[in-house]
Amino acid sequence: MTATIGLPSSPESDRRHSAPRPTFAHLSRLSDDTGLFEHARHAIVRREHGYCTDDVARGLVVTSREPEPTEEVVRLAERYLAFLTHAQDARGAFHNRLGHDRRWTDQPGLGDWWGRALWGLGTAAARSPAAWIREDALVAFNLGAARRSPAPHAMAFAGLGAAEVLSRHPGHAAAAALLADAATTIGTPETDPGWPWPQQRLTYASAALAEVVIAASQLHPDGPPLDHGLRMLTWLRDVQLRTGRLSVVPAAGWRRGAVRLRHDQQPIEVAAFADACATAATITGDQGWEAGVRQAVGWFLGDNDIGTRMWDPATGGGYDGLTPHGPNLNQGAESTLALISTLQHARRWS
Repeated sequence: MTATIGLPSSPESDRRHSAPRPTFAHLSRLSDDTGLFEHARHAIVRREHGYCTDDVARGLVVTSREPEPTEEVVRLAERYLAFLTHAQDARGAFHNRLGHDRRWTDQPGLGDWWGRALWGLGTAAARSPAAWIREDALVAFNLGAARRSPAPHAMAFAGLGAAEVLSRHPGHAAAAALLADAATTIGTPETDPGWPWPQQRLTYASAALAEVVIAASQLHPDGPPLDHGLRMLTWLRDVQLRTGRLSVVPAAGWRRGAVRLRHDQQPIEVAAFADACATAATITGDQGWEAGVRQAVGWFLGDNDIGTRMWDPATGGGYDGLTPHGPNLNQGAESTLALISTLQHARRWS
């Protein structure tokens, strides 16, 4: 069976696509008994590039939020959780880079990978159907949640994990404090309607920042106004729509006042936008945000600037980027996880 996604009308077409159910086949192909390999050439894993906590954490997010996981998906979640607990030091920081020789190539830190690790751990602690996964993930989350990063993106990812924990444990003080601090680090939107974003440049996974501010608004009385996060997400949505289709900010980013490029769009942007719109729809009850989820799904299915499919049905892998000439046919971990994450939303928002 498939979930049918009705895409927004455009002057060129009024197409309907069938969104496939998420498949974990390519994620399994990229995984071994240690973790999740970062890169692939086409669909074949590049072992020499090793593993990174960033991707393993995202792997734990999607495997944990699968509503009826197969035994294979649960085993993947166990493997990713074991990787993250191995990456964590005694003070709650995380290594990011592990070589294929199983040796860490960096020192523990509080960069994006720390935030994403807490996102994965928080999601597992809240949503995994396996009690032993939930319990161990919460222990590791508690250790990491005591730390703070000065980086807005790192705090945003950590805040997403905190919001997950609070969904299952509403009285979790450390998670509430982390979520509140994440929103504070991100900042408040500017008054200029032409650029209300708190930072002067859009970089990557921008919608995650808006999503965390929206989630933190539920922290009464300490959270920011809901309108702050919605203003951020509304503007981001509006500047990323092109004739009714999603056209996300590319890998080069976009600085205030500069010319915006269109090429080299990344699946991570699309997945972050889908996540944020789903959160906005859930919290506000405004069905208008469901359109954002459908636009994100549509981007993978071919409703994008080039009109090309951004995944491989034969492998279940997501293509690494959208160039002016078509997809980058490599199917690495980040793009495949973005595909799975976005298709998971299609079940509900269809």
